[in-house]
Amino acid sequence: MEKAFHQQNRQELYSLLPQNSLLLLFSGHAPRKTGDEDYPFFADRSFAYYTGVEQADSVLTAVKGSGSVSETLFMLPPDALLERWNGRRLRPEEAEARSAVADFRHNTGFVPYLEGLIADGLTTVCLDFDRRRIDEQPVRQAYRLAAWLRKNYPFVRLENVHGLIANQRTIKKPCELDAMRYAETITAEGIKAMMRAAHDGIYEYQLKAEFDYALAQRGVLAPGFPSIISAGANNFCIHYYGYQGQAHDGDMVLNDVGACWDGEINDVSRGWPLNGRFSERQKLLYTCAYNTSQHMFQTLKPGLPMSHVDQEIRRFNFEQLHDADVCGRFEDVGTYIWHGGAHHVGYDVHDLVEVDHGRRLLEPGMVFCVDVGIYHEEWGVGFRLEDNCLITEDGCECLSAVTPRSIEDIEDYMSKK
Repeated sequence: MEKAFHQQNRQELYSLLPQNSLLLLFSGHAPRKTGDEDYPFFADRSFAYYTGVEQADSVLTAVKGSGSVSETLFMLPPDALLERWNGRRLRPEEAEARSAVADFRHNTGFVPYLEGLIADGLTTVCLDFDRRRIDEQPVRQAYRLAAWLRKNYPFVRLENVHGLIANQRTIKKPCELDAMRYAETITAEGIKAMMRAAHDGIYEYQLKAEFDYALAQRGVLAPGFPSIISAGANNFCIHYYGYQGQAHDGDMVLNDVGACWDGEINDVSRGWPLNGRFSERQKLLYTCAYNTSQHMFQTLKPGLPMSHVDQEIRRFNFEQLHDADVCGRFEDVGTYIWHGGAHHVGYDVHDLVEVDHGRRLLEPGMVFCVDVGIYHEEWGVGFRLEDNCLITEDGCECLSAVTPRSIEDIEDYMSKK
């Protein structure tokens, strides 16, 4: 993304902050994995959204005064020895080129800077608190800083801006949509690579290797989220990461995968027959899912409540299953439909949403998954058809249509391998 994108995102957020407040956003730090090894660093997605910087131990500060906002980016200072071991750190001019933040300081000065603002009369600190459950372990720096402030400066008011950030990230800008569309083409190539490689006896990890190789050849070194690639009975584990199963003739392969490009992630699921031809039962169930998906893309438009997406997928999918003599009563549909049908995508694969987001009406610029899953354990057929839906001014667009979707398209593509 160009620096203007991140700068505009910040200006939109600043306009919603209270006067005489300090916004603090943290990039995060990689936790310890084992021994003297840390997990690979992965920047907080909102920090990346507002700055374009993905370097550990960085802090964006923004002081909103009576008529202006003063921005500062605190980052790791140069260290020749540590950089020799762990890689080069961004220099001020490079950070500014990515973020459009002109004031750069070393993060060793962050605490004195904060204490100075408090001494000068700072009354409110705005933080991104994203904890969802009381039993969830808070690992974000916002929580640690909040505890420090409550202990040492209890008169400073803390304000949660998570809802503001979620609301902003829900509507994608044109440059985000461009990146998403390009990411979709890379995901499509990864899925088609798996289809081409499919043969009796192939292991799931070999299919995963085909997907990873296709992405790497196009400049994507890691997928946007851990890939779900399974076959046969393993398709009945919704979030499956084993990759040890072996696919055999007659199995369906399930993939739930997505590339990330320029910060934007997509999420695409396909179920396809290992041998390239759907059996009668596979074809019957896939037709139900496909008809449901088509119905959604023909009817979704601005003004509908977000809750409608899940509800309508479930209702229409049941009608298809009922007409196919698979499910007799709506009360029994949970036997075959195991999960919800929608979640937003963007800087996260399950992108941020507001509390009670189901009440929000669909708006142009929203991008979410239309996820139709059918799992028939008795028949040994389980899969999902998941596409990325962009709400437009008068309807919607299937961004992942570049990946074979229909029975005819899948069988035609696999017949040419």
